[in-house]
Amino acid sequence: MWAGLGLVLALCLLPVGGTEAQNCQEPPKWHIGEEDPMWNSRGSVTVVALLQAKIPQFFKMVILPEIERSDLRVKLENEGLVNISYVVVNHQGVQSRREFHLLKERVSDYITVYQQDEQQEDVWTTLNGNKDDFLIYDRCGRLVYHLGMPYSFLHFQYVEESIKIAYCENKCGNCSYMVFSCLILYITEK
Repeated sequence: MWAGLGLVLALCLLPVGGTEAQNCQEPPKWHIGEEDPMWNSRGSVTVVALLQAKIPQFFKMVILPEIERSDLRVKLENEGLVNISYVVVNHQGVQSRREFHLLKERVSDYITVYQQDEQQEDVWTTLNGNKDDFLIYDRCGRLVYHLGMPYSFLHFQYVEESIKIAYCENKCGNCSYMVFSCLILYITEK
């Protein structure tokens, strides 16, 4: 029990920004096969999750149940935040490719799940990402937040709040795709 409490306290005391980054730059070019997911989602807030269908116990017991029970997409849509693109990129490793179907089965049909080809340049490396990272981009394709563990656990509010900031604020400056539906969101929250 005390070990668990110690872990919780350690997570609470982590400096803000420890595994959270913001740089307002467009991502490096990446693709899956012939598809360019970032170009396809231009005009939408884009959430890219780097997930790995490989580590059986942890993945099956923690990550997948978290994805299944936390339908963040539905929650945000119910709050009026629509036109958000959700993308999952599976790890490039052999085991991850072999278990890709498990990841795809567990993720909502409204979320695009990509499998990297073993011959292509690794998307995770290109994005400077790690397992379970979430990268949140504004409508102009600029990186607003790059959240790593423990900030990327969906039962914490970091991913949700980062999406709301990318959706409603000009964190990276003006964007020609900006919408004004956030006024309603902020009025109802206060």
